[in-house]
Amino acid sequence: MTLGLGIDTGGTFTDAAILELGTGEILCKSKSRTTPEDLCIGIRGAISFLEPGLLGRLGIVSLSSTLATNSVVEGKGCRVGLICVGFDAEKTDAEEYISIDGGHNIHGGEEKDLDVAAAETFMNRVKGKVDAIAVSSFMSVRNPSHENRIKEMAARLMRVPVVCGHDLSSKLGFKVRTSTCVMNARLIPVMDRLIDSVKRVMEEFGIRAPLMMVRGNGTLMGEEMARERPIETIMSGPTASMIGAVKLTGQSDAFVMDMGGTTTDIGIIRNGKPALVPDGMTIAGRRTHVLAAKVTAAGIGGDSRIMVNGGKAVLKSTRAMPLCVASERWPSILDSLLKAAAKEVKPDPCYPEDMVFLDTELFYTVGFPKEGVYLSPESRSFLKMASERPLSPIEAAEEMGTAPSFIGVRSLEAHGYVERIAFTPTDVLHVDGTYTEYDREASILGARYLAKKCGKTPGTFVSECRDLVKAKLCAELMKVILADELGDHPLEPYAASMILKAALGKGRDFSCTLRLNMPLIGIGAPASTYIRWVGDAFGTRTYIDPDSDVGNAVGAIASSISETVEVLVSPEDLDSPESLFEMFSPEGKETCSSLEEALRLAEETGKRIARERAERSGACSIAYDVVRSDRHMGLRGMDVLVECVISVTAAGMPSMFGAENL
Repeated sequence: MTLGLGIDTGGTFTDAAILELGTGEILCKSKSRTTPEDLCIGIRGAISFLEPGLLGRLGIVSLSSTLATNSVVEGKGCRVGLICVGFDAEKTDAEEYISIDGGHNIHGGEEKDLDVAAAETFMNRVKGKVDAIAVSSFMSVRNPSHENRIKEMAARLMRVPVVCGHDLSSKLGFKVRTSTCVMNARLIPVMDRLIDSVKRVMEEFGIRAPLMMVRGNGTLMGEEMARERPIETIMSGPTASMIGAVKLTGQSDAFVMDMGGTTTDIGIIRNGKPALVPDGMTIAGRRTHVLAAKVTAAGIGGDSRIMVNGGKAVLKSTRAMPLCVASERWPSILDSLLKAAAKEVKPDPCYPEDMVFLDTELFYTVGFPKEGVYLSPESRSFLKMASERPLSPIEAAEEMGTAPSFIGVRSLEAHGYVERIAFTPTDVLHVDGTYTEYDREASILGARYLAKKCGKTPGTFVSECRDLVKAKLCAELMKVILADELGDHPLEPYAASMILKAALGKGRDFSCTLRLNMPLIGIGAPASTYIRWVGDAFGTRTYIDPDSDVGNAVGAIASSISETVEVLVSPEDLDSPESLFEMFSPEGKETCSSLEEALRLAEETGKRIARERAERSGACSIAYDVVRSDRHMGLRGMDVLVECVISVTAAGMPSMFGAENL
C-alpha cells in the first residue's frame, strides 16, 4: 500500500488528506485555518489532526499553495537585478537594471558581440543591493549562449540565484519573457523559505517522504525544480481543485466550482484536464509565459459579508468571520448577539457604506501599527478594546463617549489591524439547518436582528439571502462559460437580467431558462448546498462527492509529473528548394541537411531534455507524447513549410520514498 499526503493552502482553510495512491481511497482528512503570516502554522495544524500512524508510512507529500500568486499580486519578493542583452526593456520591475550589447537574430546568429565588461561592471555595482539576477537576451530562444555566459559570470561574482529567460519559455516575445524572468527571480527566496519551513514541519511529524509542488498547469514538480522555477506554481491551488474534481467524480468534461471561504474558483474540465490559458497567465496586470489553468476567482465565498443597508440585504465580496464560527471561539459574542436581537430597530435609509454600523458586526484586533504610524486617539482606543474581546463600533463608541464614525473602523480594517465578524452565507446555511458545523444559535440571532433592519420576518430575510448567493454564483458561472466561448467582454445589462431570471426562476413580465450541456462539479465545504442550487437552476446534473470538502488536497496528490519541451524546425532559406534546415532547442541551434534529419534530431533532443527535467522532478516510469504542428504559407503560388514545432512531453509517476517497503 503506497500512501500520499496532499496539502492545499487556501485563502481561508488549509486542507490535508492521506490517500492510498493505488486505489485513490481517502484514509483520513483534516482542515485548519490558513495563517497567511506564516503558512506553516496552518499546515502544522492540518497535519496534527491526521492519523499519526500513517504519517511515518507516507511515500510522497505534495503541496499546492497560494504563496506565489499572492506574492505577485501583493508585490512581495526579493530585490532583483535585471540584465537585458541586445534590447532595452521599458518599465522594468527590477530594482536595478542595465541594457548591454549582444543578442541574436531569428536564425540564432550573433547580432553583436556580448559586452562582457559592461555586465561585470553592473554586477560589481549592485553586489549586496540585489538578492537575485534575471538575464534576458534578445532571441535567446534561438540561441541562449549570451544568457548562459552572463549566468556563469553572475554565479561566479554574485553568489545569488540567477534566472535566464530561455529556461522559462521557448516562446517568442522578448518583453513578456523578460517580465516572466524578473517575476520568477523575485519569487525564488520566497519559495525557498516556504519549502524549508514545510520540510521542518514534516520533520516534526517524522515524515521523510519527498516533497512535491503542484504547478499551475496541474502537473507536479520536484523540490529542486520548484526552487528554480517558483513562478510555475502560480494558480496551483485553484488548479489542484480542478484535478481533485476529476479524481473524486470520474467526470472528464464538466464545469467546476470550488467554493471556499473568500472566493469561488470556476474552471472548465475538458478530456479530463483543466482548460489552460493558451498564451500564458496574466497576473496583477502583467502578462507571463506561464501555462496555468484558466480559472476565474469570483468574489463570493462562504465567508462573504452579508449586510443590511436601506432596508435591503446586500452581499459584499469582502471577507468576514461567520457569526457561528466566531461564537465558538469567543462565547461572549452570544451576549452581544442576544442584546442586538432583542432591540427594537427599524429599517434605516440608505447610507454610504462607511456610515452603516450594525450591532451584529463585531471586530477583533489582529495587529497594531508600527511605531511612528499615526492613528487617532479613538482608533487606538478601539484597537486596545478589540484586543481584549470582539465588539462593535457602536458599543465601543458608547463606552468612549463619541460617535462610531470617529473610530475609523474601515481604515483599520483596510490596513489589516482588525478583522470583521459578520453574517455570511455560512450563517445562512446554519439558520436553515442545512449545514450546522458551528454554533447555530449565533447565526439565528444575527438573522433576527438583520431581519428587523429590513422590516421582514427572519424566514423572509434568510430566503432573500439565499437568492442573493444563488444569483451571484449563477452569474459568475455564466460569465466564465460565455468568456470561454466568446472572449472576455462586459456582461451587458440585458444578458445579466436574463441570467438572473434563469437563476431565480421568476420575473415580472417574462421568465427564461438556461441549460448547461455539461455537468457541474462542486468542491468545498458549502458546495453540497450552494452549488446544487446552481446546477438545479441551469438544469444540469451536479456532482458533490462526500470528500469534496478536501477536494483541493486530493488534487494536490493525484497529479503526475510532466515536463514539456518545444523544439522548432524551420528552413534556413524559404526561397531555396535546396535549403538546409535549422533546429532550435533550449540548448541552442543545430543545422541539418534535410527536413527528415532535423525532425529526427528535434524529437531525440526534445525527449532527452524533457526526460532530464522529469527525472530532476522525481519522475519514474517515464512515457513520451510527441506532437508535431506545421505552419505553411503561400509563396510564389506554392505551399511552403515555414516551421514545424515538435512538442515533447515526458510524463511519469513520482518516485516514492521507501516504496519497496510499503
